[in-house]
Amino acid sequence: MQALSLTVHLPLICFGIAFPSLVLFAEWRYLRTGDEVYRTLAQRWSKVMLTLFAVGVVTGTILSFEFGILWPNFVGTFGSVFGLGFALEGFSFFVEAIFIAIYVYGWDRLKPRAHLMSGVPVVIAGITGSTFVIAVNAWMNHPRGFRMSHGKAIDVHPWTALFGNSFLWQELVHMYLAAYIVVGFLVAGWYAVCFLRGRFGRYERAAFAISLAVAALVSPVEVVVGDWAARVVAVNQPVKLAAMEGLAHTTRGAPEHLLGFYEDGRVKYGIAIPHMLSLLADHSWNGEIKGLDSVPANDRPPVNVERFSFQTMVGIGTLFALLAVGYIFVRLRLHRLPRSRWFYRAIVLTGPLALVAAVAGWITTEVGRQPWVVYDVMRTSQAVTGAKGIPIGYGTLVLVYIALAAAVAWVLRRLALIPLPESVRELANA
Repeated sequence: MQALSLTVHLPLICFGIAFPSLVLFAEWRYLRTGDEVYRTLAQRWSKVMLTLFAVGVVTGTILSFEFGILWPNFVGTFGSVFGLGFALEGFSFFVEAIFIAIYVYGWDRLKPRAHLMSGVPVVIAGITGSTFVIAVNAWMNHPRGFRMSHGKAIDVHPWTALFGNSFLWQELVHMYLAAYIVVGFLVAGWYAVCFLRGRFGRYERAAFAISLAVAALVSPVEVVVGDWAARVVAVNQPVKLAAMEGLAHTTRGAPEHLLGFYEDGRVKYGIAIPHMLSLLADHSWNGEIKGLDSVPANDRPPVNVERFSFQTMVGIGTLFALLAVGYIFVRLRLHRLPRSRWFYRAIVLTGPLALVAAVAGWITTEVGRQPWVVYDVMRTSQAVTGAKGIPIGYGTLVLVYIALAAAVAWVLRRLALIPLPESVRELANA
């Protein structure tokens, strides 16, 4: 149930982080150039932003209830440690809600620059709200700021817990860049569909260029950040890294295996690159990488789930980086958008693939920590509820999310069918 809810909520988190800045950039371009195309683009995008925020309220509320209902011992034991993070996230949520309303309904009520500035708190609140949630997850991966005594957390220091762990900054940067990749490619994918349907005027070109530029600039950087994240994992959660790579035994000069699956203590049908894992994780040709045998069998995560999700994320991310480099080359060398229909077909696919990569990344983070809900402190089996009736709740949740998805699709479709203003239509077709 938690995994289902997180999968549904994750794209909305991405839009909460990244989409407001795209909206503000479009409005800023309008104030700089006076081009009504950008104003119309920002107005229409702001309605999408409001819609997705409202849906995020629903899915976020479900998640907040699930924390207490599904993980009672976890919340009861460590609520005093990480509770501050969720409290501050709540403040960010209310700030975001207030200023989204001001921004969306203030187009004709505020002066242009005042209206642009009213969107700045939306951007900031989207970032800070997710920061506090990510800080809680980072703490779960590297718990700090408390001591355990007789099964209770004592001597609690919430700020140290949230911001004094080794996982926070790499998780934060990795997630923020991923959000811009997801949003950039999803939005660009819609306008790529417009191109393939023969509707690609100035309005569509402007929207496509803004959204794809963001995804293209961020994608190669995410590869570097991913390397940083892997090295943090290698130091603090070596068993997670061993599961990612299917490394059964502690090894010096450990090889990297591309593709394949783990069985009987080795990776089958994979392509081995000698010493590469040691180079990536330890920056040393013969660096020692701990294997799965460094802990008892019941302290190891499910290897193939971890390995497949990790390779899916890395594979898709690598393809995005290559596509981004090609796009940037065309833009800088030829000073125009690509014209190949195959390029636009590829962009249509990047949106769904970005969502798959984002979900695979969270599976890598969460499953790799197993069997611990708080790493090396509390097991998942100790934290989870023992209540019956979970299948009924799960089925109900599936129906709720299906209905919610249908409602979102209907609203977004209605927004997309609203015709452009006559003055903008003339500019857009120029």
